[in-house]
Amino acid sequence: MKEIKLNSPRAWFLAARPKTLTGAIIPVLLGSALAFSDGEFKTLPALLCALFACGMQIAANFINDLFDFQKGTDRKDRLGPPRACAESWITPGAMKLGIGCALLLSCLAGLALLFTVWGQLPHGGWELVVLGVVCILFAFLYTTLLSYLGWGDVLVLVFFGFVPVCGTYYVQAYTLNMDVLVLSLVSGLAIDTLLMVNNYRDREQDAVSGKCTLVVRYGRKFGENMYLGLGIAATLLCLWFVNTGRLTLIEFIWAPCVYLCMHALTWRKMVKIRSGKGLNRILGETSRNMLFLGILLAVALAA
Repeated sequence: MKEIKLNSPRAWFLAARPKTLTGAIIPVLLGSALAFSDGEFKTLPALLCALFACGMQIAANFINDLFDFQKGTDRKDRLGPPRACAESWITPGAMKLGIGCALLLSCLAGLALLFTVWGQLPHGGWELVVLGVVCILFAFLYTTLLSYLGWGDVLVLVFFGFVPVCGTYYVQAYTLNMDVLVLSLVSGLAIDTLLMVNNYRDREQDAVSGKCTLVVRYGRKFGENMYLGLGIAATLLCLWFVNTGRLTLIEFIWAPCVYLCMHALTWRKMVKIRSGKGLNRILGETSRNMLFLGILLAVALAA
C-alpha cells in the first residue's frame, strides 16, 4: 500500500471517512421522499439539509480522531511518538483546523437554509437555530463523553433518525405528522446497525479504554442479537406505511423485506467471524444494506 503523507489530501480524505456519509445522506433522502409524496418537495432546502448533515458527519469524524489521539497520548503503553491523530495521519493542529472548517461548512449551509425558509415556518425559523446549536454541541459531547457512557445508540436514533428526517421534511412541508415520526425511527434503527457492529468489533479494546458501550456492558451475544433485532424492527415498522397506503404490499416486499434478507445474511457472517479484522467486511456490508434500504424505500415512498 502506498505510504500516506502527513496532512496530505489523501490523509484528509481518509480522515473524513466518506463511507460514513451514507448515514448522513439516508435520513435526508427519506425525509425528502416523504415530502415529495405529499407534493411538498423543494430542491434547495433538501440540498442544504444534505450539506449540513455531511458537514456535521465529517466534523464528528474529525473530533473523534482528535479525541482518540489525545486519549492515546495519555497512555503509557503507546507505541512510538505521537505524530498524528489516530490512523488518519493528520497532525493535531491541522485536525483542529479541519474541525473548524467542517463546522463552518455546516453553519453556512444552515444559514442558507434559514434564509430560504425564514418566515414560512410556524415559529419563523428560530427552532432551526436551536436545532443547529444542539447538533454542534452533541457532535462534541458524543465523542468526548456520551459514547463512553453507553449513550451512543440513543443518540443515533435522535441524530440519524428524528432530527434529520423530521428536519428535512419540516423545512419543505412546514409541518410534521405521524408518518414522518415513524420514518425517522426506521432510519435511526437501520443506521444504528452500523454503530452496533462497530461496537461489536471494538468491544475488547473499548473495555480496556473504559468505553462502556452496550456490547461491553452486556456481552458479545447481546451485540449479535441486538444487531439482528435492529434490522427486524426497522423492517416491521415499514408495515405502518402499508397500513396508511403509502406502500403497497409488493413495494414492502421488494424494499424492506429484501433489506431484511440481506441484513440476516450479514448477521450470520458476523456471528461466525466473532472478532478480528474480518468484521471490517461486515461493516462494509452493513453500510451497503442500509443504503439499499434507504434508496429503495425512498423510491417506493416517492412513487
